Amino acid sequence: MTDPASDRLSARRTALAWPWALGADVVLVIVFAAIGRASHEHGVDPGGVVETAWPFLVGLGVGWLVLRAWRAPAAPLRTGLPLVVSTVVLGMILRVVSGGGTAVAFIVVATITLLVFLVGWRGVAALVARIRARR
Repeated sequence: MTDPASDRLSARRTALAWPWALGADVVLVIVFAAIGRASHEHGVDPGGVVETAWPFLVGLGVGWLVLRAWRAPAAPLRTGLPLVVSTVVLGMILRVVSGGGTAVAFIVVATITLLVFLVGWRGVAALVARIRARR
């Protein structure tokens, strides 16, 4: 039997956590775009970063809505992994539609980077939560 007080506390933590999780995801997608631009010597000016990031930010946003990610914002596999898929797939589709490149190497690098970023911070958060729970 579950403890109603514990359930309410868990629901409250989730309600407070999702804006931070969404913010972290957005920042990491922007960092991904900035790193990509810098590594290809395109410059890291804000306009250029936004131009590179927007397709992936749209993919991330759609993923958040479809997954209802606010229900388990820090879950590495339940939320993080499907967010990587939506961010990369929709981001690449939008890049093609808007005239951007989608070379196979770029798709691979984008997938790996966003996997490390979007699943990675959630994995670290889950590990920290487990360590705290054991204390």
